[in-house]
Order: sequence, then structure tokens, then C-alpha cells
Amino acid sequence: MAKSTTLVLQVVIALALAGSLIVQTFIVPAVWVDLDGAPPVPRITFVTLLVLGVVTMQVFAVCVWQLLTKVRKGSVFSESSFRYVDVVIWSIAAAAVITFAIAVLLASGEAAPGVVGLSCGATLVLGGMALLVVVMKTLLRQAIDRETEATALRSELDEVV
Repeated sequence: MAKSTTLVLQVVIALALAGSLIVQTFIVPAVWVDLDGAPPVPRITFVTLLVLGVVTMQVFAVCVWQLLTKVRKGSVFSESSFRYVDVVIWSIAAAAVITFAIAVLLASGEAAPGVVGLSCGATLVLGGMALLVVVMKTLLRQAIDRETEATALRSELDEVV
């Protein structure tokens, strides 16, 4: 992967993390104030789900940053990468569950059916993304196994020569 690609992606991640801090600092309190007349349980639940959703994105971003660092160092094909990939999978899955919980919360209120449908669609897309990363994890496992096998074969060939 080109250095420019990893650099651009790290800039995007940094901007997303900065934006998430803005959301936590300004948007979440504004949503809390906007829901002032709502019953306490849905209000607390919605704001909590919103905060948890932002946290899942932050966890995802930090893990992808770590993987990009490993790519830049040439050490992404190692067992330690799986820790980050697993956290990415679980953070996406958690985001899907949170999005579905928001859809259920919206459906129980006065939200437009289209908004609930969009939330359910987002849940489906997030679930698909988690499964895609599972497939990519399998590809990473295969690449590591092939690299290990190639190293062993090179070692055997060196002994023969």
C-alpha cells in the first residue's frame, strides 16, 4: 500500500475522531435538551445509545489506525494484527445492535416509518460490514499461513543449496 494512501486514510480517521469529539461535546447535550419534554426512560435510552454508537466508531477508528501503522511498518502479516481485527468486527457488530435498538426505540414513538426503515437498513448494512471484515480476517489468516510456508520452504532450499 502506498504511503500516500495510508496517510490520507489516517487524516480521514483523525478528522472522524475530531468530529466524534464534537458530537460528544456539543451534539449529545443538544439532543438531551431537545428531548426535554420526552418521558425520562426513552430520553435516557436514546442519548445513551447515541453515545455508545459514537464510542463504537471511535474504537473502530483507533483499531484501523493501529492496523495502518502495522502496514506502514510492514508487520501487518502477524498474529498481533488479529487482536485489532477482532475488535473491529465486534465494534461494527455493536454498532449494528445499537442502530437496531435505536430503530426499535423510534418505532415505539412517533417517528416516521421511513426513518425506522432507514435505521433497519443501516443495521443490515452494518451487519454485512462486520461479516465482510470476518472474510477479510480469513484472508489475512491465509496470507500469514502462506508467508510462513514460504519462509519454511526458503529455509529448506537454503539448506539444500
